[in-house]
Amino acid sequence: MRLGIDLLPLGALDRLCDRAWFTRYAFAAAEIEYATTLAPGRRREFLAGRFAAKEAVFKVLGTGLFEGVAPSEIVVARAPGGAPQVTLAGAAARMAAQAGVSGLTVSITHSDDMVAAVAAGW
Repeated sequence: MRLGIDLLPLGALDRLCDRAWFTRYAFAAAEIEYATTLAPGRRREFLAGRFAAKEAVFKVLGTGLFEGVAPSEIVVARAPGGAPQVTLAGAAARMAAQAGVSGLTVSITHSDDMVAAVAAGW
């Protein structure tokens, strides 16, 4: 089993998410689409949580941001019950296979101005 964790101040992505190139690089189309349905405060929290989850998954995969896997290739969707559900695409899927990671789960939490995520891979 491999574990990854990330802690992120809620406002850490504010300036970056105002840039279209970063949003496209960091988030999958489905994540961006869902975020547009949310009120501004909730959208900010949602995107920060998804980004923290992606960072935690990077750690499970043994890589980091800008090291061959685009964060948008790690898709953090909502399972029917509302829990986050991870799907890997492209280089992220290939890296998981090389690392022997066949399954992933993540947990995201928000508290005041902080967002935390934990990922486990097996």
